[in-house]
Amino acid sequence: MSDLPPAADPHDAEWSYETAAVQSGIPRGLGQTIGFPIHAAAAFQFDTLEQAQTEFQTNAGLSYARIQNPTVRALESRITTLEGGESTVALASGQAATLTAILSVCRAGDHVVSASSLFGGTTGMLSNILPLMGISATLVDNTPGAIRAAMQENTRLVWAEMISNPAGDVADITAFADIAHQGGALLAIDNTCGGVGYLCRPLDHGADIVAQSLTKWAGGHGSVMGGSVTVGTRHDLTRNPIYTEGGENSVLTVRGDGALAWRQRWFGASQLGMTLAPHSAFLIAQGLETLALRMSRECETALALAQWLQAHPSVGQVSYPGLEDHPFHTQAQKYLSGFGAVLSFEVPDPAAFLSRLRVLRVAPNLGDVRTLVVHPWTTTHGRVPEAARRAAGVTPQTIRMSVGVEALVDLQADIAVGLSNRPTV
Repeated sequence: MSDLPPAADPHDAEWSYETAAVQSGIPRGLGQTIGFPIHAAAAFQFDTLEQAQTEFQTNAGLSYARIQNPTVRALESRITTLEGGESTVALASGQAATLTAILSVCRAGDHVVSASSLFGGTTGMLSNILPLMGISATLVDNTPGAIRAAMQENTRLVWAEMISNPAGDVADITAFADIAHQGGALLAIDNTCGGVGYLCRPLDHGADIVAQSLTKWAGGHGSVMGGSVTVGTRHDLTRNPIYTEGGENSVLTVRGDGALAWRQRWFGASQLGMTLAPHSAFLIAQGLETLALRMSRECETALALAQWLQAHPSVGQVSYPGLEDHPFHTQAQKYLSGFGAVLSFEVPDPAAFLSRLRVLRVAPNLGDVRTLVVHPWTTTHGRVPEAARRAAGVTPQTIRMSVGVEALVDLQADIAVGLSNRPTV
């Protein structure tokens, strides 16, 4: 087992984001690769029965690739460093990460409080899937007062997006964490639009869990799917029966400080098999190495586009937290190092607008190097009840844009064509 990539090196935390993104998770030494090797293997060997028994009890090393793989583990180490966490489990998609984060602290009879400004898939999971498991969810406005009012005795988790998709609401992490912890619950933040810790590290502000889609800015090129769940070091599980029932044999007693991370890997990877493939981990790790460069440019372009669109006579409501009149602008300044690469705006005729575009591409993804637009009302949020769609900042006229790395002038020119009365070809 000596070739197992190391867990996050505590010295990595001393590096800047850009350095950690290209250096962390890669062992040094004679004969070592300077990038992530792909380990295409379904199982790993043991020398003795004792080794096998220990590994199957602890999952600390390598046994079966559904649980651990060297390439995936190296990626997990890098994400842990970038998010400032204690441990990470990488999974097959962002939805897999969301489900794992929730079910790591909730079971039948438990309750989740969530801000209602959410990715459509998360809204669907909270509203349609969790009730099948006996877990209820209350979706409320993205404010501390609304979160506090929705808390119940059986609330185990508070959920919010760091930057919501597509409205651009910004979670008040510190306030949400205080409310959750006072009620014996944990705070989970979906940091997908926060760019794997580049714009914000929620764990630094009191969050207990960070879940995210790695399909987006981590991968960065629309070529791979993945998700991850990262835990911090300061979570309190002593009021959660999942971890305390059983006395000396309880999960908390047996697993100690690593109980939450252990349950997430046991649940998401070992039991449900939502495993990230080694080649996918390799592509995501490569994407992380340029994330800071890409996202810095994308945030700069997004702000310029939002300001330009706001002044355009054919454009309705523009939503971007970098705009001074956005309701979460002050909060964005408090928590974010940049305002993100996603904005939304309203156009009179979405179908005509989308049909005229020749640079922007119509596709349901975020974080790509190419600028992508979509009509959320009929696609990403199309199956969400109308009231929930509007609560998430989606109207029939809304266009969501994920800004890529193209030249600002070319994007402006293409949008201008889309907004014109020019007949489509």
